[in-house]
Amino acid sequence: MSKRIEKYTGMVIQPAVKVAEDKAGIEQNLERVCNMIDFGVGYFWEIPVRLIVLPEYFLQGVTTPGKGEHGIESFMKKAITIPGPEMDVLGAKAKEYGLYIAGGGVIEQVPEFPDRWFNTAFIIGPDGSCILRYHKWHVPASIGLGTSPHDIFDEYSEKLGGDIKNLFPVVDTEIGKLGTMTCHDGCTPEVSRALGYNGAEVICHPTALQEVEGVSEPWDFWRFTRRTRAHDNMCYLLGSNWGRVDYDFYPQAFCPGGSFVIDYTGMILREAPYPEEQVIGATIDIEALREHRARINHNCWVDVRTEGFRQIYENPIYPANRFPSGTPPRTLSDKMEVCRDAIDDLYERGQFVPPHGCDAGEMSGKLMERIEFAQSTGRLRKPD
Repeated sequence: MSKRIEKYTGMVIQPAVKVAEDKAGIEQNLERVCNMIDFGVGYFWEIPVRLIVLPEYFLQGVTTPGKGEHGIESFMKKAITIPGPEMDVLGAKAKEYGLYIAGGGVIEQVPEFPDRWFNTAFIIGPDGSCILRYHKWHVPASIGLGTSPHDIFDEYSEKLGGDIKNLFPVVDTEIGKLGTMTCHDGCTPEVSRALGYNGAEVICHPTALQEVEGVSEPWDFWRFTRRTRAHDNMCYLLGSNWGRVDYDFYPQAFCPGGSFVIDYTGMILREAPYPEEQVIGATIDIEALREHRARINHNCWVDVRTEGFRQIYENPIYPANRFPSGTPPRTLSDKMEVCRDAIDDLYERGQFVPPHGCDAGEMSGKLMERIEFAQSTGRLRKPD
């Protein structure tokens, strides 16, 4: 028989982030979120905070195409390890208040693959230790330079595990079953479905979602897709975005907030829909979630009929193992070029239809023309 879980406050922090160039910048970001933790824990004292979610890249920041784009060397200079001193600081906070801290976008170097970095999400427990690490699966080819486990899938599976429980871990805790996914992972259903399959009751969702991608109306896919992820998996989803940013090449509202807490029916409980720092909190009721899941009416798992969908995933789209050991992605254009194979496949099998006047076989060539033009005009960084 499961132990009753009392209601608690789930807190989301929407901080200002500095795009760090070195350890000093990391320390500045870390100090800021620690101060905001102190504030929020004090504010929500009546229903104690037991879970905190921090955004993607809250420690080191991230760069995108253009004059401010960093190559792999710049990222590796600010890569950290888990465990490590930065996690120790957060671990001390978790231990001080007896709570769980989740965050993501940590630029992590792992000993098994020292020539690259991973976009890592984590959960720290009340004892101060890291109880979950997750390497972002859907790293977007056009923005994220970190390595996905899929980029080195065979090697990764051999060294770190390729089972669904290894790739998309969920940890059973005294406040419910917790999992995490990062930013672009939430744009498609697969990662959240894997977490739901593994039993997640709360998905901690760090993100660094930019306004140019669609945070606000009229194209607010951040809200409607994440409400769907929570609804389909009948789980809470706590999404954290940056409030503003300090970087010479970004507008301050580059990631314009929009952090929220969504319940297991897909309803938004709390939201910070603006580009500024904020702390929000909402009551998490795991017992109500478990009662909801026990009913069959509008149960999004009971009615899943899997056999008819196998063909969708039998053949790969974005190819695996494209950046094996010794050949990490060095610039964003390195990853964009891999999309050629995906585009060719989508058009060759007739899933996509080319625009009028174009043949299916020339569509990936047009992608390469755009990449080459962007490189020649300083819009994309050239490989070193």
